[in-house]
Amino acid sequence: MKRIITTLLMLFLPLTAFASTGPETPDLTNSWVGIISVVLFFIAYLAVMAEEFTLLRKSKPVMLAAGIIWALIAWYYQAHGIPHVVETALRRNLEEYAELMLFLIVAMTYINAMEERNVFEALRSWLIHKGYGYRALFWVTGILAFFISSVADNLTTALLMGAVVMAVGHGNKRFVVLACINLVIAANAGGAFSPFGDITTLMVWQKNIIASNGPVSFWTFFYLFVPAFVNLLVPAAIMHFFVPDEKPATGGEKVGMKRGALPIVALFMSTIALAVTFHSWLGLPPVIGMLTGLSLLKFYAYFLKTADKRSQSGYSSGENIGSPVAFDIYREVARAEWDTLFFFYGVVMCVGGLGFIGYLAMISHSIYGGWGATYANIAIGLVSSVIDNIPVMFAVLTMQPDMSVGQWLLVTMTAGVGGSLLSIGSAAGVALMGQARGTYTFFGHLKWTPVIALGYAASIATHLLINRSLF
Repeated sequence: MKRIITTLLMLFLPLTAFASTGPETPDLTNSWVGIISVVLFFIAYLAVMAEEFTLLRKSKPVMLAAGIIWALIAWYYQAHGIPHVVETALRRNLEEYAELMLFLIVAMTYINAMEERNVFEALRSWLIHKGYGYRALFWVTGILAFFISSVADNLTTALLMGAVVMAVGHGNKRFVVLACINLVIAANAGGAFSPFGDITTLMVWQKNIIASNGPVSFWTFFYLFVPAFVNLLVPAAIMHFFVPDEKPATGGEKVGMKRGALPIVALFMSTIALAVTFHSWLGLPPVIGMLTGLSLLKFYAYFLKTADKRSQSGYSSGENIGSPVAFDIYREVARAEWDTLFFFYGVVMCVGGLGFIGYLAMISHSIYGGWGATYANIAIGLVSSVIDNIPVMFAVLTMQPDMSVGQWLLVTMTAGVGGSLLSIGSAAGVALMGQARGTYTFFGHLKWTPVIALGYAASIATHLLINRSLF
């Protein structure tokens, strides 16, 4: 169901300026090319939806659909003597995807490097051994997830904090269910106020949007900090009273970080600063700053490898230098979520093709023109509870509706936090359902959807109230 609605929504919105129809881009929405393209995309998303049962990776059907859709468009244009127009449009789509892909590869590499150095495992071990009660752990894991997800993706954050919840709450189903719901809300909310916290916010930032009352810059997103925190606070405050007021048993072996862990964390922060600096001060795409930061990690990886060789030499000769460690930067690059990256490619190219055909412009006028920006953006958040927020936001960016800075922030937030309404609405929820299989379930989450919806409504009201100067 989630993927089906995604398909429908993707037909609602345009991609960049080239997606709109014009003198050289005939409207193909009623042609056989347009109809076949819609059917292909629909079938591809059905295949994505069935991934859990077929074990067919989600990137494969959308990549195939993207290739066929653009081939059909190109064939039509060539047959009607309109050369080069399709190629130009396709290259612009590809360029936009390439920037996002390279940005994400750098971010994923850093996250993988920190994971390999036991940064996250050490944090998990520390929390377990602190001896907190269930209610304290409920708040600590939620707040940590909120802040960690502002620099790491919500999937990694949810799995990290989920491991803590499962370790200390084993045998206490009520705590595990409520803590997992809290983690989903926190991970999605934390990613909404930071350009690095979620792919949707990253896409909006990299798009260089000039709203009707000013640009949507890097620092503009932090106006969403309070509304995003309210999104977490309201449901957490209610669920708090249903968390068992007990203290779990602690134990297990303590885990420490490997050599070089903290310098890698510092390099990651420096890389984020480079991305912001390159974009804000030098007018360059943020991805250039990220790739420059990756080069620093590569140099540090060389230092670690050299130090490892010296350690191995001392270790083999009997010196008490410590157990040798191995660090390979290209192994961390290889561990990036390639299926997700290629799935993103397929979505971007499919949406680009449908936008070029004319569907996105058509529905753009219908939604934002008929409902108004506020109601449309709130509805987009509700839709993201059953669809991936990546294609939802990409469709909105494709449409480029004329909105104020406040409205762009509103749709950025709703597309992110709306995924918390259902367990299937975000990668964090899906991952935790797998990690806490049989305990944290779709219906267990659904029971608390009204409470989560209160947080959703409260966050929107807070944004409209405290950031009214941006509208």
